[in-house]
Amino acid sequence: MSIPRLKSYLSIVATVLVLGQAVTAQAVELPDFTQLVEQASPAVVNISTTQKLPDRKVSGQMPDLEDLPPQLRQFFERGMPQPRSPRGDRQREAQSLGSGFIISPDGYILTNNHVIADADEILVRLADRSELKAKLVGTDPRSDVALLKIEGKGLPVLKLGKSQDLKAGQWVVAIGSPFGFDHTVTQGIVSAIGRSLPNENYVPFIQTDVPINPGNSGGPLFNLNGEVVGINSQIYTRSGGFMGVSFAIPIDVAMDVSNQLKDGGKVSRGWLGVVIQEVNKDLAESFGLEKPAGALVAQIQDDGPAAKGGLQVGDVILSMNGQPIVMSADLPHLVGALKAGAKANLEVIREGKRKNVELTVGAIPDEGKELDSMPKSGVEISSNRLGVAVAELSDEQKKTYDLKGGVVIKEVQDGPASLIGLQPGDIITHLNNQAISSSKEFTEIAKALPKNRSVSMRVLRQGRASFITFKLAE
Repeated sequence: MSIPRLKSYLSIVATVLVLGQAVTAQAVELPDFTQLVEQASPAVVNISTTQKLPDRKVSGQMPDLEDLPPQLRQFFERGMPQPRSPRGDRQREAQSLGSGFIISPDGYILTNNHVIADADEILVRLADRSELKAKLVGTDPRSDVALLKIEGKGLPVLKLGKSQDLKAGQWVVAIGSPFGFDHTVTQGIVSAIGRSLPNENYVPFIQTDVPINPGNSGGPLFNLNGEVVGINSQIYTRSGGFMGVSFAIPIDVAMDVSNQLKDGGKVSRGWLGVVIQEVNKDLAESFGLEKPAGALVAQIQDDGPAAKGGLQVGDVILSMNGQPIVMSADLPHLVGALKAGAKANLEVIREGKRKNVELTVGAIPDEGKELDSMPKSGVEISSNRLGVAVAELSDEQKKTYDLKGGVVIKEVQDGPASLIGLQPGDIITHLNNQAISSSKEFTEIAKALPKNRSVSMRVLRQGRASFITFKLAE
């Protein structure tokens, strides 16, 4: 071999060795979870429930199986209903439904509300396989947190961390009972924080790619320090199993709920009494915002905290108590964390100008106020360039929806109104950021609408308001 070829060969060998060392070094840096799991597992529990089922009568007479061959008799017996208990009811066998973890030496346990919902009896299986009946201290369906209590002293407990310190990309570990397999360990990273899910307005979820399956619900999510940072709660799936997207309740939220349940049996949250919606690109343009951001106030409840504090329909809330509102879902998280009576300073955009509104937060009601169906109006119709025929609101409509002005749609013709989905019976209260007091005013504002620019319209449909946008072509 010539000297140049030898040098080239040695160079290649050296490069391979260096790359091998680099790969080995990277592999060594991967976290080792064994110590974390050994220390934490004793405080992770399996939760199962028993639920009573109503007795179902069996039609017809029971067949006589005594004369059948043994194999056929066993086959038919397996398909027959079980005899009733002396109390006249039957019980479903206890099934492993989820997980939980001990947070105090005297036996307080955190889990998900949906794990123990509708249970008549709750059983907790500890790491040593012993089973104890649990008392339900309280639940909070809005956050999906439940607090249980078992009798015990000196029980193993988990260290609690701060979910507010989590960052996307950090390693996390879950321990639970997927499909009933106790103390199953899975790992992954934090995919995102502060996630909002449909119909889950008060929990800024932690999103992870940790494999979570049915039975993991209620189990702890750990950081690398062995501290609980969340409660595994939900998965996004199209198959019923893990697909790489899991959600956990931040431990800061869960412990606030737990403390309130322990002290008073229920949870108090702040409430503004508003209906908000996302600010998209077109709405941002129509309200004079530089970029889509904030929470657009689409509806204000009469005599609610927002109404008393001077907030107005059409305000875009940009921040609360100095914390920016990037997505509209950020607002319920911040408001819900406050207690009734707390002060909230809101920075809003109103008619293109920044304004500060200070109000007192109220307590969220147990049930939402339902609005009646829209009454009919027989007022004379006025048409306009939007391709929609509108009429004046009746006194009954104004009273029902607590409106001072607006118009009701009587007919939708071909044109922009049809394209944006307006329907007969919809009430229009604002057009191009201007309040509507009459059908005549609506026609005048519609006549002066700009072309090729996003225009906003506030529509009330069956008691629920929202802003929509459209553009008029040349």
